[in-house]
Formats: sequence, C-alpha cells, structure tokens
Amino acid sequence: MTRFLVAVAIASAAVVAVSAGPSRAEAERASEAAQDHASVSQNRTRGLKGLLTSIRPPAKMPKKPLTVGFTRSWVDSQPKPQGDAQWQCLSEALYFEARGETVKGQFAVAEVILNRVESARFPRTLCGVIRQGTGRKHQCQFSYTCDGSKEVIAEPRAFERVSKVARAILDGAKVDLTNGATHYHTRHVRPSWAKVYTQTAAIGVHLFYRDNYQTAQAN
Repeated sequence: MTRFLVAVAIASAAVVAVSAGPSRAEAERASEAAQDHASVSQNRTRGLKGLLTSIRPPAKMPKKPLTVGFTRSWVDSQPKPQGDAQWQCLSEALYFEARGETVKGQFAVAEVILNRVESARFPRTLCGVIRQGTGRKHQCQFSYTCDGSKEVIAEPRAFERVSKVARAILDGAKVDLTNGATHYHTRHVRPSWAKVYTQTAAIGVHLFYRDNYQTAQAN
C-alpha cells in the first residue's frame, strides 16, 4: 500500500511539473516576442538618435572679418543698421564730425573714438568719450557737443551712411588707418596740442595724432 501511495505521489508531482512549465510552442512564441521587442527597442533608439542628430544645431563657423570698401557704393550696399545707445552715440559723432569726409575719413574718425575707449586716459564707453566735457563751452572733446548749436540731423541720407560705418566698426571691421591716434583736427585749424603730439596720419580734411603719454611711459 505504501509503495502504491509513493508511486501515485511521484506521478502527481510529474504531472504538476509538466503543467507548470510552458509547452515548446509557447516557449518559441515567447522567444519570438522577446526578439521582436528587442528589435523594436533597438529601432526606436536608432530613430531617436537620428532625430536628435537632425535637430542638433550645426557647429558654429568662425565669423569672417568684415572686408571694408572705402567707397560710398560699399557703404550703401550694407544692410540697414541698428544698435544700442553706444552705436547711436558713435553714429551721431560721425554725422556731426565727419559726414562731409570721405568714407575712409569717417572710418578714421571712428577709429580714433574707439582708440580713446581703449585708453586708460579716457572714459570706458563710446558715449562717455564723445560726451566728455559736454556743457563747458569750447572745453569739450568733440566740438559739436559744446559749440552752442542745437544738434539737429538735417541730412537723413548722410546719417544713414555714417550709421552704417559705425555699425561696421562696432562689428569688428579692422581698418587700422590712424596708427593708434587718439586726437584729430581739421586742416584749417591748428590747436596747441598739435605742436607736441605725434602726427600719425592725414586723411581727407583731418590730421590725426597720438599723444606722447604712452611713449613716455614705455621709456
């Protein structure tokens, strides 16, 4: 009787083991499903990588320096400029100081103003340099700011041109016309400082000078 019960128990366990495990067909279907899932996941990953690659912005190319042409036709071909208060100050200074100059002369005047900004002896902004001494008649750095006349832009075409010159030089156009000049005057005047400063260039109706402070300090 005992042997019979043991045999029955073993047979029952075998039946349970067989019924608990998957059939061969089920195992094959499960394997195929797993493979399909892995393939879908792989394709989805590839697709996402492709999408990210397609929307990733291209590497920025170094900006080429602006090549300046010292002609009115070159200036007129430039896009309509715009900018902040510093650009506005420079545009106004070029209008009142150099609108009747050649294009090269206008760039030269702009270069002097930027040279002053870079010098420790002058204010650190364009507006600061241009407005230095304003309010003291005939004691300002740029005569149009203290000559007693109202600053009126009566020639919009000329202002547009000089504002393009201002935009170009602020955008990094390298012209190097004045050899580091920080001062200039027109040919029909002879200020006292011109006797002691070093003349560096003569462009259009203006003569350009570099002060001697830097040279003295270097020695």
